[in-house]
Amino acid sequence: MYPIQKVSRSEFVPIRQLRYHVRQWGTPSPDTPPLVLVHGWMDVAASFQFVVDALQHDHWVIAPDWRGFGLTETPATDNFWFPDYLADLDFLLDHYVGDQPVHLVGHSMGGHIATLYAGVRPERVRRLINLEGFGMPASRSAQAPGRYAKWIDELKSLQRGEMDLKPYDSLEAVAQRLIKTNPRLGTDKAHWLAQHWACANAQGEWRILGHAGHKVVNAQLFRVDEVQAIYQRISAPTLCVVASSDSLGQWWKGKYTLDEFKQRIAVVAQLRHAVVEDAGHMLHHDQPQQLAQLIEDFLAQA
Repeated sequence: MYPIQKVSRSEFVPIRQLRYHVRQWGTPSPDTPPLVLVHGWMDVAASFQFVVDALQHDHWVIAPDWRGFGLTETPATDNFWFPDYLADLDFLLDHYVGDQPVHLVGHSMGGHIATLYAGVRPERVRRLINLEGFGMPASRSAQAPGRYAKWIDELKSLQRGEMDLKPYDSLEAVAQRLIKTNPRLGTDKAHWLAQHWACANAQGEWRILGHAGHKVVNAQLFRVDEVQAIYQRISAPTLCVVASSDSLGQWWKGKYTLDEFKQRIAVVAQLRHAVVEDAGHMLHHDQPQQLAQLIEDFLAQA
């Protein structure tokens, strides 16, 4: 089992009629912006443990489980709307820091949320770090009828139980599932993470802590022009971090490329790029020391 270096504190806070689970590390300080870490799709806040352990300095770290993930309450819904993440984050910052700006770091889906938030609320973000938060391929208006139809069909599939997440018969099986998805993940980290990524039910099955409604396609198209209009309002110095392994090439097979993403995010005024070597999409698991150094170096720059 992975030996954690820094123990987190767990608490539940009321956010928009939901009981939100939040992990914290380090010492709260009114004089230093907290480091807010937001996770990706089918992930949990505990996923940042390895990076937090690798940080050389004491940071007040705030990391929520998004709605319907981890230990945060799941709303009575059969699908999830992206704007809710932005509002949840805003309410969360109200709760912890009031008007104080934060250093905001997001991975994957969380990276896209963080980058949008930094454009929607530029005054609330001191520094922004996007970890493989690519967003989605561009869409066309002509796709709208098919997208709505697919959304309805998937809601029906969800209701019939056809989109339920697969249960596992043991914690070991969960750990092996994590390793299968990411072969770079060490066995010790996989076993530690498995106990936070899943939990056992009354029947002894281990179920992933993620609501199946997250698998339902978004009814609305992804509008690149809207995204770029938001990116243009980002005033925080921004670090865009990608892994040396091309995730977009693996996922989209040419339908959406890393070059396209870089063209989108190029509209951010104060933008820097970095690459984490020998890492895939879960770069915070693969190379936590490299990533922690990148984060701290970036935060230390005037």
